[in-house]
Amino acid sequence: MKSMTGYGRGECARDGFKITVELGAVNRRQSEISVSLPREMEMIEAQVRDAINAQVARGRVTARIGIHAAEGQAAARAHINLPLAKSYATELARLAKSLKISGEVSLDQILRAPEVFQSDEELVEAETVCPAVEKALKAALEALVKMREREGAHLSEDLTARIGIMRSAVEKIQKQAPQTAENYRQQLLERIKSAGIENIAPDDERLLKEIVLFADRSDISEELTRLHSHFKQFEDCRKSKEPVGRTLDFLAQEMNREINTIGSKANDAIISREVVTLKTELERFREQVQNVE
Repeated sequence: MKSMTGYGRGECARDGFKITVELGAVNRRQSEISVSLPREMEMIEAQVRDAINAQVARGRVTARIGIHAAEGQAAARAHINLPLAKSYATELARLAKSLKISGEVSLDQILRAPEVFQSDEELVEAETVCPAVEKALKAALEALVKMREREGAHLSEDLTARIGIMRSAVEKIQKQAPQTAENYRQQLLERIKSAGIENIAPDDERLLKEIVLFADRSDISEELTRLHSHFKQFEDCRKSKEPVGRTLDFLAQEMNREINTIGSKANDAIISREVVTLKTELERFREQVQNVE
């Protein structure tokens, strides 16, 4: 079981440059990946997404990839793209003449033109840095997965504790359930006696029929059986190596349905009290499940 939240960072220095990859993951019902790359490496976005998708099944992952001068290297040098600068100067002069605007094209105007002024990082080709990005991304993903696994272990412990409390409540309900019909019979006899009706035998057919109808209406054996089944499915999910967040979310919905049915059928103070416990723990269970991948 893994959490959807986590962070991972990876680095790789090569040929005088250092690639850094930072990954941050937060909760999200579906898988969503956001990648921030330097312009000169935009063509590798698909590979980055594929690598992340292979490790992350659910949640929103933000990936930030940067390229810098490696430690121990001189600061990145500036370069002028001379052919491009000449082309800008020619075209700007031609435009000024065409629009009949006086004045000469300045050096500042040319340097501000796109891609005339470049640094070492900008001159590095994607093919050169791809292996470094792959290595840094792998390290970042390993760190991210480890953190999600650690958080997932804590979530598993908490969810197991919630299920344990719910199991205990269900056992108390199961123990009390057979007593509800007898309690109802006693209450019915007391009401008859209070109403001044005499000569009603405990085995009177009308009385027995009413008790049988009550027992049928208040029978919760099926709901209890299904709850036990859901608890077993949770144990299977807890041991699974696959993403189980959506399955646990579904189980929580099903448990909520059974608990509500038990609550509507219950005509017993002890059962009603345990239903409140079940609803309280299930709500906490559902909140935590929203963090599971």
